Amino acid sequence: MPVEIPVLETKRLILRGPTPEAYPSFKSTFTSYRARFMGGPLNDYETWMLYAAEIGHWQIRGYGMWVIYDRDSGKTLGMAGGWKPAKWPEAELAWIIWPEVAGHGYALEATHAVRDYLYAEMNWDTAVSYIDPKNLDSIRLAERLGAIKDPEAATVDGHDIVYRHPTADQLRDSQLSHGIEMEIANYADPLFKPKGFALD
Repeated sequence: MPVEIPVLETKRLILRGPTPEAYPSFKSTFTSYRARFMGGPLNDYETWMLYAAEIGHWQIRGYGMWVIYDRDSGKTLGMAGGWKPAKWPEAELAWIIWPEVAGHGYALEATHAVRDYLYAEMNWDTAVSYIDPKNLDSIRLAERLGAIKDPEAATVDGHDIVYRHPTADQLRDSQLSHGIEMEIANYADPLFKPKGFALD
């Protein structure tokens, strides 16, 4: 039977499973320079195959990537979720924000909610993020989420670095978790103009 993909909601965002309607924004991003740290830019066929994999991953693994929607406008903003293709050493917490909407804390807000869900509902006891060492924005975001570099963890292909996320117990009612929520609340304030923050 098809997996029923849950809907996650935050103050500014609604996260839903991937649908055909979200594909044009996905394609625009993954055929662009924005995808350079994720094996891209991809051609049209490669992008189509990757998006098909996003949909199929839910059916195979029972979890996957959500499309991030702006709660007010309904516009798609990016994707965040769990990702474990064949030969991935561990299940990954992953994200991508469309370049035209970067800089508003959407990845932080979405990934924080996704991690809570995967820990609470999917019983993950750990999570990693595989990041290109040149992808400074994603490294900063991983660190803001409390992840630390894990030199002992297996990489995907030897060209990535592994960031290990705090466990559910480490996050529960922690200063880190409260700090993330405070930062998200700042981004939600229309008067907030961040300076020096990581892009996503």
